[in-house]
Amino acid sequence: MTKQPLVVFEDVTKRYGTFTAVSPINLEIYKGEFLAIMGSSGCGKTTTLRMLAGLETPSDGEIRLAGKRINDLPTWQRDTPMVWQSLALFPFLTVRENIEFSLRMRGVERAERSARVDKWLDRMQITEFAERNVAHLSGGQRQRVALARSLVTEPEILLMDEPLSALDAHLKVRMQTVLSNLQRELGITFVYVTHSQSEAFSMADRVVIMSAGRVQQIGRPQEVYDRPASLFVATFIGAPPMNLFDVADVPVPAGTFPSSVATVGVRPEDIMLRTDVEGKGIRLDCSVSLVETLGADSVLHLRTVSQDGRPGLPVIARMGGNAREWEGRTMPIWLPPSRLHFFDQSGLRAEIPLSR
Repeated sequence: MTKQPLVVFEDVTKRYGTFTAVSPINLEIYKGEFLAIMGSSGCGKTTTLRMLAGLETPSDGEIRLAGKRINDLPTWQRDTPMVWQSLALFPFLTVRENIEFSLRMRGVERAERSARVDKWLDRMQITEFAERNVAHLSGGQRQRVALARSLVTEPEILLMDEPLSALDAHLKVRMQTVLSNLQRELGITFVYVTHSQSEAFSMADRVVIMSAGRVQQIGRPQEVYDRPASLFVATFIGAPPMNLFDVADVPVPAGTFPSSVATVGVRPEDIMLRTDVEGKGIRLDCSVSLVETLGADSVLHLRTVSQDGRPGLPVIARMGGNAREWEGRTMPIWLPPSRLHFFDQSGLRAEIPLSR
């Protein structure tokens, strides 16, 4: 049985005068999934979300929600609540009054309003703050109020525009767990905009990668990481980012790679490091200029040792354990053929069958 999408973007474009903020986008969002839209500032991700919310009108194309065209439907008739980056809580209202506000606007009877608000106060673990002014809450507490206010109407879909960006790192991780558990428990669709890979990859079922108003790739997080569709995705995803080499700089016999290959890439964690035994793969002799110790891992900043006097190429490798003693040494590394990524001259992924 074919899975039916809850939201459909069909050739949707957004222009502001002569500037195209979002080029034709085709996207299906399924009921009950957690979808993250990722990209750097100005890529079009927030504009895409705002078109779904009804805060922007598409210049071309069609957006459908539950099979109904909503291009011209007012925001308040869409039932697509949004949690903003700024949270947009009413500072002159209490926690209870903030959560209750949307129910009042919908004309929900007092008894039912009270019951629903109590339910979400309890669910978000903020009952003790019910009569407190939101200005007197911590960042994490305000975040929970904003979620409760959006979810108290029991929508089919919840939109979120970088809702965790203002939180410190420790609190952000805790809120990621809250959001993930909440989405699974409720079974509603979450559409989440972020520039953070860690947020998107830890929570989302699928990710949409955007750049310059265009969708670069859509897929499950691990799929996007393992098989980036373009050079942009390869470098945008991953920390540290993928190492990229011009094919002419990779020391292999002529004809090893088809002429379509222009760039060869390898993830830092896929580089094999050997100091006393021969490895398998493409060998590069490197000098270790710096070792960063990151808890249980080490990141090595290397530079290839050139045989013809040309400047060496920068390489970043990641390994488990403490590698501080390698700093300043020259050592061989190997690029395993089965973990290499290939891209053509236009920057798109090239599928090259290699023996493992």
